[in-house]
Amino acid sequence: MFGFLDSRDTHSHLKLTTSTILVRLQVALDFVKLEDALKVASAVSPYVDILEAGTPLIKAEGMKAVRELSQLGLPVMADMKTMDTGYLEVELAAVNDAKIVSVMGLADDATIASAMEAARDYGVEIMVDMMNAISEENIKRVAGFRPNYLLVHVGIDQQEAGKSTLEQFEKMVMLAGKDVNFAVAGGLDEDEIKKLPKTERLEIVVVGGAIIRRENPAERAKIISDVVKSI
Repeated sequence: MFGFLDSRDTHSHLKLTTSTILVRLQVALDFVKLEDALKVASAVSPYVDILEAGTPLIKAEGMKAVRELSQLGLPVMADMKTMDTGYLEVELAAVNDAKIVSVMGLADDATIASAMEAARDYGVEIMVDMMNAISEENIKRVAGFRPNYLLVHVGIDQQEAGKSTLEQFEKMVMLAGKDVNFAVAGGLDEDEIKKLPKTERLEIVVVGGAIIRRENPAERAKIISDVVKSI
């Protein structure tokens, strides 16, 4: 499959490795103004491992957000939440210096397959967002494409309706095979992180509001980073 862009030769990327960090902290920069995202990202960068260009930020500011965040020196995850045109959207993120791109677990097989093809072509990683998609059948289907991570994600609206990230994570750990690596997101703070079920397959913890909506994001990032490193 050929993408719609022609700049892949000048945008090669190295895959992330996890040999030195067992669990990494990703901060979700769910802003609508790039200047706000850059300000917080700069403050928390010493304490986090991955900067997430959140979906609202990408929708408001476009790929410029991914490019500028990448200049801070940390890997950037582009939260594209791709449901269609898998190759194109992964390609767009990759050529703008994203290292990880999200694809929805409810997407069609053809979309996930083409996203994985783009990831191989551009040397980026795929995080499949399993929001509303955690079932034994669907986990097996998605895992068959061999993405880098399955993300257990309880969205903001779901959190407000009382859905539990911890319960969804427990369900994922129980249903998924041993060759599946996880990320987890959804209203997490240091106390919730401590309650996560123990598993060597957890690679990324995503935290948003508990860092970026607080008076001192850097201080909060350090506290939460210490907890994540203790998992």
